[in-house]
Amino acid sequence: MTSLAVDSSTDLSGDSSNPRPSDPESFIPGSPGHGNGPVSPARRYPPRYRSEPSHRQKGLTIRPGLPYPRGATWDGIGVNFVLHSANADRVELLLFDHPDDSAPSVTFDLPERTGPIWHGYVTNLRPGQLYGYRVYGPYDPASGHRFNPNKVLLDPYAKAIGRPLRWDDSLFGYHVGSDKEDLSFDDRDSAPYAPLGAVVEDTFAWGNDRLPSIPWKDTLIYETHVKGLTKRHPDVPESLRGTYLGISSEPIIDHFKDLGVTTVQLLPVHAKLQDRFLLEKGLRNYWGYNTLAYFAPEPEYSTNGPVTAVRDFKMMVRALHNAGLEVIIDVVYNHTCEGSHLGPTLSLRGIDNQTYYKLHPDDSRYYMDYTGTGNTLDPGDSYVLQLIMDSLRYWVNEMHVDGFRFDLASTLARELYDINMLAPFFKIIQQDPVLSQVKLIAEPWDVGPGGYQVGGFPWQWAEWNGRYRDTVRGYWKGDSGLNGEMATRMAGSSDLYERSGRRPFASINFITAHDGFTLHDLVSYERKHNEANKEGNRDGHDHNLSTNCGKEGPSNSPKVVECRQRRKRSLMATLLLSQGVPMILGGDELSHTRRGNNNPYCQDNEITWYDWDLDEDEKKFLTFVQKLTEFRRKHPSFRRRHFLSPADTENGTGDVLWWHPEGRAMEHDDWADDSLSGFGFLLRGELPDVDMRGDEMIDDSFLVLMNQGDEPIEYTLPEETNELEDKTCQAWELVPELAEMVDPDGPFQPGDTLELGPHLLVALKAKR
Repeated sequence: MTSLAVDSSTDLSGDSSNPRPSDPESFIPGSPGHGNGPVSPARRYPPRYRSEPSHRQKGLTIRPGLPYPRGATWDGIGVNFVLHSANADRVELLLFDHPDDSAPSVTFDLPERTGPIWHGYVTNLRPGQLYGYRVYGPYDPASGHRFNPNKVLLDPYAKAIGRPLRWDDSLFGYHVGSDKEDLSFDDRDSAPYAPLGAVVEDTFAWGNDRLPSIPWKDTLIYETHVKGLTKRHPDVPESLRGTYLGISSEPIIDHFKDLGVTTVQLLPVHAKLQDRFLLEKGLRNYWGYNTLAYFAPEPEYSTNGPVTAVRDFKMMVRALHNAGLEVIIDVVYNHTCEGSHLGPTLSLRGIDNQTYYKLHPDDSRYYMDYTGTGNTLDPGDSYVLQLIMDSLRYWVNEMHVDGFRFDLASTLARELYDINMLAPFFKIIQQDPVLSQVKLIAEPWDVGPGGYQVGGFPWQWAEWNGRYRDTVRGYWKGDSGLNGEMATRMAGSSDLYERSGRRPFASINFITAHDGFTLHDLVSYERKHNEANKEGNRDGHDHNLSTNCGKEGPSNSPKVVECRQRRKRSLMATLLLSQGVPMILGGDELSHTRRGNNNPYCQDNEITWYDWDLDEDEKKFLTFVQKLTEFRRKHPSFRRRHFLSPADTENGTGDVLWWHPEGRAMEHDDWADDSLSGFGFLLRGELPDVDMRGDEMIDDSFLVLMNQGDEPIEYTLPEETNELEDKTCQAWELVPELAEMVDPDGPFQPGDTLELGPHLLVALKAKR
């Protein structure tokens, strides 16, 4: 197909103030105004052809249009195209007729420039139109400029991917294999291989869709992957498995409801890149922390081709909302898929590298890398910040998501080097009428210096509590000296969040997540087994705080199996009986194993896809989790809005009394007793709180007892509870959800002893 370049002076309505120079020499690095570059004029441009303009045959004309909104916007008649590039000299819009086309059918120069915004309006275009850009400017990596108009670029505001990338060396701005590396210049046209955007129609029949707006204290998060959740589910229609619509199918929604979760947190759904080095190994980027486009949903999860991904995602959200479930998406605004200085030129790098990325202050050829991926976006630049905010608002306003989990969120607080929680990113979100009203969750660290910021985020934010994870893992592994830390974490981590005016629900409590062992593997493997990743088992963390109960990997030994079941139950019970917001890793309720792989980011197969064919032990554990989440929902004692106040035994006040196995309150020196392998706590049932109607909240009083050791512990039960309240306890009844492995099962009289077996947690209710 002939490639046509259409001068913007043709078929324009209105004046053009485009200041682009008419002399092609002025675009060449090394010419005046661009410094010295290594590129010769002959290698500066892709081929451009002059022939009878087919845009006239198609009825297409271009006029200046408007500089806002960014991206491609259809108004029912035509499409307004807007691209930001402060350092470009010229921008071409390329229109493709079909995903298989190796060249555009029409090329327009964007006729208007308003400040750093390039724009033009094309008549007679409709949703589904495929498009990309060529951006002209200096190729001078040492100065931070990497313009190469031979490369077709994806609009960073593209709302749909019309054609995915196909790997080819022409996608790189430099000549791959050259001794000069990225200081060389590649003049091959990437048009046959580059990803393309697609124009979309934003209208959708949302009906009466509303955000469920579940209070933080009542939230129970389920972290999952769109594909892995349903790919092997026998009751999900085969055509829907691994898709957005698979998640909204009846079997999956029923599972969510039976499990008692309130909020579905999806691993990245922004359009991603399939890494070349993984494909060459026969692997794929499964997790998706490699964003290509911040507005477009990942097309792989659609049911009928790339452009239907937007519709399918909206249908999924609508169905989940109708079931009373929230949708949170994992977002990656800290880096892009373009990688290091040796990565491909696909979008931002070729549009305006110097603007979008944090460049090394001493050598702009290189990127600051606080993410471990090769580059870092620069939210300190106002236009990058606008890109992020526009993306967030789009996903709330147009896609109806209920919140965001921010990957490596500390990066968003970085200035040049240091972390600043008063950075513009946080200030803008705080005052934004849309974003300030949704759930905001930070992964409060990155890989840079000072990046570990657990407890350091602003008051509107919840955080993944990494200290909770490590403490609970270590405690149930049997590590000594953790009693005091364990009590603090189960009580909501007031040491981390109370000083900044936050509540217990600022702590997102988790024991397992997508990154690391599953719950089943946490009690089955002492070491990672990542050989399937084909990196010699060098990837992934070695510090897992895990145990194998005496046998590495699968085991049929009754002793090993029972040990693992006890620890799994105690870990899950700890999570669901702690103050704060629990997050369950999807598949843990099914006892899913990744075969000891703690970094399965590249395993798009049975390692990561949930196995719904459960044996008897796995069915029992699923029932256990379901009953325990229902217990938490019924008892507000375990999901309080305020931090626990310690018992004042003289005045009979307070919310919690920490309990020693000897039948007394824990004292200061007891917390330092490394030989003590268990402790408990008594929660007062009369909460110092009111419900939504203003009524006083009343619950039962509960005694929770734990034994992390390998031998049984004998607990003496409280004789009365009037250390906390005026009412006395007539008997202690085991909470049935946690009583299966306790013998006898009671009831117990005040002052009785209870033998608690190894690696167990139980709860008892005070009977009045």
